[in-house]
Amino acid sequence: MGIIKAVTSAIGGSLADQWLDVFEAGDMDSQTVFTSGVRIRKGQNTKGTDNTVSNGSIIHVYPNQFMMLVDGGKIVDYTAEEGYYTVNNSSLPSLFNGEFGETLTESFNRVRYGGQTPLSQKVYFINLQEIKGIKFGTRHPINYFDNFYNAELFLRAHGTYSIKITDPILFYAEVIPKNQSRVGIEAINEQYLNEFLEALQSSINQMSADGTRISFVSSKGRELGQYMAGTLDEEWKRARGMEIQAVGIASISYDEDSVKLINMRNEGAMLGDPNVRQGYVQGAMARGMEAAGSNANGALAGFMGMGMGMNVGGNFMGAASAANMQQMQMQQPYGQPQPAPAAAAPSAAAASAPQVSQPAAGAQAEWTCGCGNVNHGKFCSECGSPRPVPAGPWTCSCGTVNNGKFCSECGRPRG
Repeated sequence: MGIIKAVTSAIGGSLADQWLDVFEAGDMDSQTVFTSGVRIRKGQNTKGTDNTVSNGSIIHVYPNQFMMLVDGGKIVDYTAEEGYYTVNNSSLPSLFNGEFGETLTESFNRVRYGGQTPLSQKVYFINLQEIKGIKFGTRHPINYFDNFYNAELFLRAHGTYSIKITDPILFYAEVIPKNQSRVGIEAINEQYLNEFLEALQSSINQMSADGTRISFVSSKGRELGQYMAGTLDEEWKRARGMEIQAVGIASISYDEDSVKLINMRNEGAMLGDPNVRQGYVQGAMARGMEAAGSNANGALAGFMGMGMGMNVGGNFMGAASAANMQQMQMQQPYGQPQPAPAAAAPSAAAASAPQVSQPAAGAQAEWTCGCGNVNHGKFCSECGSPRPVPAGPWTCSCGTVNNGKFCSECGRPRG
């Protein structure tokens, strides 16, 4: 029982009339993994079912199709090569391995027909093209330790992946449900999607262990596919005859706590730059002045409030600016001319504090009499006691330094 290659030049000629039926693959779209053959040209066997193949029938195999001749659930013969084949129950299996080499022969020996007389031969096809567009999405956030942020972050991943059947005989024996005429990827995907997501989590964790930054994961589709190959492909090849072909990540999102940690770290990194920090300080002061000018109670009230706030925080602002300038000077390359230090501007507290008028040059300072009365003149206004003369040298208004009670140059009295 088997198949032999037909003479393609005889198709459509007189030899074609001797063939009972011609079979091709049924509906096989990009999401179909398995389908039965359908009769496209009916011959003398008018009482047979649509999928029953008689001795002498022709089977047409297109590129990227794997054809199996099955009897009683067991594989009689197969081919992985495109072309026309004639069913010949008197011959041994031809086993056209095609690109698969001897791998298929080993699988065939495990599931082949026992050699009994054929009763109900049927033809089936397996899609050898890449099955694309299988959607996935993580149900729960995946933990990801990022060395750059030095934190345990959590991400969600959504996208698609594709598979390719590497051993169609094993795939037929282990994956395809029995008594099915067509099987799409959606019919068998639930179990494999769960395994895929488990492997995806392991692969993403491996990327974390390798030091890949979390923000680079979305651009690492090829690397992630390689991680998946190391995690899942060997198991799927051995048990089911298929492998992960590609992984496409459409989006990577973080949970709310991870977003807060990332933003806090990025803001801290920016403020670590003295130029950015100086701009932030100046921008804060400018925004304060703008807000004061648009105060609902009037600009005067706004600026009064701003003045009070600057009395409290002005010294801090001045110290922050000075620290920024010092750090920027320290970061200058050695040998570069250093910028001249700017003149120290008066602090906001000093600028807004009330000014105390100084006494005029000719005015006498205050003095306290022995009776406790505070005076400005030469005698106490309460008891009449004269103002005490301070000991030591004194300077007259003419500029002469004296020790006595009168100036030795102009004769003015001391004090």
